[in-house]
Amino acid sequence: MRKLLLIGATLTFALASLDQLSLQEAIDLVKSKNHQVKIAKLQERIAAFNTKIAKSYGQGALDLTFNALRSNDAGNAFGFKLQAREATFRDFGFSDFLGGVGMALQFANGDFAAFSQMLADPNMQNRLLGTAPHDLNYPKARNHFQTKLTYMVPLYTGEKLTMYQRISKAMERMSHLDTKKILNEQIYQTKKTFYDIALVEEYIAKLQILKRNMERLEEIIKSFKEEGYAKDTDILEVRAKKLEVMSYLNQAKLNRKLAYQYLSFLVGDEVRSIQRPRQDPPFIDEPTEELVKRTIDLQKVDLARKITRMNVTLQRSGYKPTIGAFGEYGSADNVPLNDFFDKDFYTVGAQLKWNLFSGGRTDAQVQKAKIEHLKVGEQYALAKRGLALKIQQLKSAIKSKEYDIKAQEAQFELARRVYEMYVEKYKEGLEKISNVLIKHSEEIGVLLKLLQSKTERTQKIFELESLIDKEHG
Repeated sequence: MRKLLLIGATLTFALASLDQLSLQEAIDLVKSKNHQVKIAKLQERIAAFNTKIAKSYGQGALDLTFNALRSNDAGNAFGFKLQAREATFRDFGFSDFLGGVGMALQFANGDFAAFSQMLADPNMQNRLLGTAPHDLNYPKARNHFQTKLTYMVPLYTGEKLTMYQRISKAMERMSHLDTKKILNEQIYQTKKTFYDIALVEEYIAKLQILKRNMERLEEIIKSFKEEGYAKDTDILEVRAKKLEVMSYLNQAKLNRKLAYQYLSFLVGDEVRSIQRPRQDPPFIDEPTEELVKRTIDLQKVDLARKITRMNVTLQRSGYKPTIGAFGEYGSADNVPLNDFFDKDFYTVGAQLKWNLFSGGRTDAQVQKAKIEHLKVGEQYALAKRGLALKIQQLKSAIKSKEYDIKAQEAQFELARRVYEMYVEKYKEGLEKISNVLIKHSEEIGVLLKLLQSKTERTQKIFELESLIDKEHG
C-alpha cells in the first residue's frame, strides 16, 4: 500500500510539473525528451563508434579459424595427409612402383647383373615411370580438421590509417556540432513559443478589458435610450463592435491552444499552463565579429575545411608503399585437435605493396582533393561574410523593433485615453456612438501593432541566440 501511495505521489508530482511550467524547465525537457534532439544525440554516438572502428584498423586483426573438411579429391586428400604430417611413400604410389620393380626382378631370375641391365633399359624405365600410382590418384576419402590463429597488422600505410582516424575524429566533432545546432533550433522554437503564449495571453487579457468596456458602453447606451437620448442603432453598433472583439478574443484563444500544442510537441509532454516571463528577453549588443566567431555554422565550415586538408594528405598516401606483417599458427589432423602440438605449424611473413601505375588515378584523386579544399576555403569566407550580414540584420531589426515598441506603447496609452474621452463626450451628447467605436477600433489596431512588434523583437533575439555556440568563446 505504501508503495502504491509513493508511486501515486510521484506520478502526481510529475504531472503537476507541467502546470505553471517555467521557461528553464521547458528548456531542460527539450534537452532530455525532444525527439529531434534524441535522434541527433544517437547520431553523435554512432559517429563516436565510427572513430573507434577507424582506430581499430591500426591494431591489426587476430582471427581463429576452424575448418572441418572431407574429400576424396587426390590433391586435397594428399594435402590433408601432408599437412597432418602423416604422408607415407605409399601415398606417393610407391606400391605400384615396387610392383613393377619386383616383376623386373622376377624376369631376371635373381641375377642382379641382369636386373641392373634391365633397369638401365630406357624402355623399362619409361614403363616404370609411366605407371599411374593408384594410391596417389584414387585415395580414400579423408576427414580434415584444421585449427589456426592468424594475426595481420599494418606496419606502414603512408599515413592512410592516421588520416582515416583524424578524419573520423573530425566527423565525430562535426556530429557534435550538428547536435548543438539542432538543440539550439529546438530551444529557439521553445523560447519563441513560450513568449508567443505570454504575449497572446496579454492580448487576451487586454481584449477582455476592451470587451468589458463595450459591455459598460452598452449599458450606458441602454440607459440613455430609456431616457430618449440614444437610438436603437446605437445599441446595434455597440453590439456589433462587441461581437468583433469577441471574435478577436476567440481567435486569440485558438492561437493560444495551438501554441500550447506546439510547446507540448517540443518538450515531449503535455503542457497545460506556463509561468509567464516577468519581462521581455534582454538584448546584449556584442560586437558582430565576436558573434560570428562563436556561430555554430562557421565552426562547421571551418571543421570541413580542416577535413578537406586532411583528405589531401590521405589521397597522397596513394603514392607511398604499404607494409604489413602477418603470423599464423595452427594444427591439422583427421581428428579434431588430435596431437595438436605434435602436428602444429607456423608461418610468418611481411609484404610490401607499392602501386607503380594506376592510369593517373592517384594524381587525379590528389588534385580533386586539393580543389575540394579550395572550394571549402571559399565557402568559409562566404559563410563568414554571410553570417556577419545576417547577425547585423538581426541586430538592426531588434533595435528597430525596440524603437517601434516604445512609440507604440505611447500610442496605445494615447488611444486608450482618447477612447475614454470619447465615451465621456458621448455621455454628454457631444459625440456620436460611431465616432466612439472608431476610437475603440483604433485602440485595438494599436494594440495589435504593439504585440506584433514585441513578438517580432522576441523572435529576432532568440533567432540570434540560436546561431551562437554558448560553449564557444
